[in-house]
Amino acid sequence: MNISIYTLTSELHDEQSVAAVTRDFLGSLNFDYEFKGSDYSDYGSHPLDLIYVRTGGTEGIFQRILPQLRLQSASPFYLLTSGKSNSLAASMEILSYLRQHGLEGEIIHGTPQYVSRRISLLARVGEVRNKLQGKRLGIIGKPSDWLISSHADADKVKERLGIELVHVPMQELLETIPNVPVHPLEEPAPAEYARPCVVDAVKQALPGAHQIYEALRMLVAKHQLQGLTIRCFDLLTAVHNTGCVALAKLNSEGIVAGCEGDVPAMLTMKIAQALLGVSGFLANPASINTETGEILFAHCTIPFNMVERYEYDTHFESGIGVGIRGYMKEGPVTIFKVSGDLSRCFVEEGMLERSQGNPDLCRTQQVIRLSDASKASYFLTNPIGNHHVILPGHHKEVLSQLLKNETGYQND
Repeated sequence: MNISIYTLTSELHDEQSVAAVTRDFLGSLNFDYEFKGSDYSDYGSHPLDLIYVRTGGTEGIFQRILPQLRLQSASPFYLLTSGKSNSLAASMEILSYLRQHGLEGEIIHGTPQYVSRRISLLARVGEVRNKLQGKRLGIIGKPSDWLISSHADADKVKERLGIELVHVPMQELLETIPNVPVHPLEEPAPAEYARPCVVDAVKQALPGAHQIYEALRMLVAKHQLQGLTIRCFDLLTAVHNTGCVALAKLNSEGIVAGCEGDVPAMLTMKIAQALLGVSGFLANPASINTETGEILFAHCTIPFNMVERYEYDTHFESGIGVGIRGYMKEGPVTIFKVSGDLSRCFVEEGMLERSQGNPDLCRTQQVIRLSDASKASYFLTNPIGNHHVILPGHHKEVLSQLLKNETGYQND
């Protein structure tokens, strides 16, 4: 059960009357729940635990049980109230007490429609939080030399998201690749070639791309990883190939896989995957129109499960290996990024207006118009690194709530 409801009730109130109000109030709400009553023994063990303040005069009861509740859960306290029998007044006193002691909380009160929507959102956030707990994400190599701001605070990541960062030497991957049998890559969907002149080069590179994929799968199994980021440009000189196909395939299989050893970007992708089931398109802005809010994002790989079709090309910067030009469905998108110390976050919605295939950019290219054009200035005044993650659909509300709960972030 995703939602559990616990109760606070004053002994001065008639139980029969309170029970009748409870039935009517909870019956008006549009979600499934498990009613726990006054037994708080498993409080904190569910995606969302609600404290239903049924009557006034319950402030002292809450004060007495608070020490135990804090031992059982570090989540904010959500106080549900119908407003009957002075329950709203009691909830306000309780929330004030929590704030005085540096604790987070919220009173959930309003129309049945508002209460149902708010609780459903919080339950979804709780599910994402649970999915992140105990996950292991690998850093294969180290961040690329040019990512001078894209590092992470491992202790804060562990404390706030429950994710462990695992360092894997790049040499371990390079020693694994030659041990993978060479055979053609099994394509997840029919692929075309972006330019006739690259067909032979890409076909020659595909078996090596498959070796990189299989080698990464071996490291995932060996180190018990649920995601990774790789210093992928080292592959250009070491094995004369790219990791673009491997990352596209891993992401489509549910293993978050990011580029260039960018740890904050990997964390962003893992949060996105826990919410949506897709890792997102990791890319960097190539051009920005601050007046219209139109931004061109580009990168040489995109998860296969995010696109309607794709083409093979060479890797843009090097002209070797295999790059991917993917075409996502046009429509609503969310641009998302968290900082490495989890103190900042950028979440904005927009529309994917078109994909394009200019030869002088990384292969997957998306033109996105922000819903609020003024937010485009963020990229030029105070960006969180260069890589950002593009997600299908609009998800600002739930992502903002998740990061507020878990990290106390500042939304840019």
